[in-house]
Amino acid sequence: MDRYGPIGHSSWMDVDWRAHRREVVVDGRCVNVVEIGSGRPLLFVHGLGGSWANWLENICAFAPDHRVVALDLPGFGASELPREPISISGYARGLAGLCDELGIASAAVVGNSMGGFVAAELAIAHPQKVERLCLVSAAGLSIEELRLGQLLAVLGRVERIVALYGGWVASRSSLLARRAGLRRLVLRTVAAHPELLPAPLVAEQVAGAGRPGLLPALGAMAGYPLRDRLAQVDCPTLIVWGRSDRLVPVRDADEFERLIAGARKIVYDDTGHVPMLERPTCFNEDLRAFLREPPGERSAAAD
Repeated sequence: MDRYGPIGHSSWMDVDWRAHRREVVVDGRCVNVVEIGSGRPLLFVHGLGGSWANWLENICAFAPDHRVVALDLPGFGASELPREPISISGYARGLAGLCDELGIASAAVVGNSMGGFVAAELAIAHPQKVERLCLVSAAGLSIEELRLGQLLAVLGRVERIVALYGGWVASRSSLLARRAGLRRLVLRTVAAHPELLPAPLVAEQVAGAGRPGLLPALGAMAGYPLRDRLAQVDCPTLIVWGRSDRLVPVRDADEFERLIAGARKIVYDDTGHVPMLERPTCFNEDLRAFLREPPGERSAAAD
């Protein structure tokens, strides 16, 4: 297991992200998209209350040999609300439509939390769009036990921080860097050790949080069946989880592995709900190995 959080200087801090962001119209609504690199398409889908910036520690790692696309789901980040009420099936259709607009016939799709829920639905309802699937602390199974109250509380804290410190959050203020306690306050339910995450990375997570899609998306998750349809996932699937996830129980990793034929899981110790930010070195290595496997090949699961 690598050290908690990023190691050394993070390459995303040297990127002019404005040069890689654009609006793509999908079903009459503007979707904020970040695209960088070339090669096989790789699509990152954030979770509830998140944004494309949830993947900052991962995007640059894959850009040298992948066409990396990260988006703000409709109603989050800088994307408009969808025309129809938010639903998991609607988000999956939107992802399929976005791929069409970008000329992507099929992609490896990686989703965290609600984004994993949406990615699984995409693989079921639009299987031609998903070459490989990676579910990272995915919602969709124990939704009735999902700590929604805790999640709403942490998002409420984030929104208050944004309202109070919005200007310096955007500029990665040194104040946040000096206050590990503030980082812990903002992300204590999401990450196992938020005070150990770099201040600039936390600032970007805070800046992209919240937005009007939050409550409708909560309702969409709670009312959508997934368990009995997971047998329809017919692509190589990797499941990644944190053993200390406070929002979605780690036993759900076992269930996803059991219900999706050929799937395997990797569980990181002392890690919370966002393994891609908490253990980026391990996560990127494990995802890269998965993406490089020939079709049908399976390596031993790590637990």
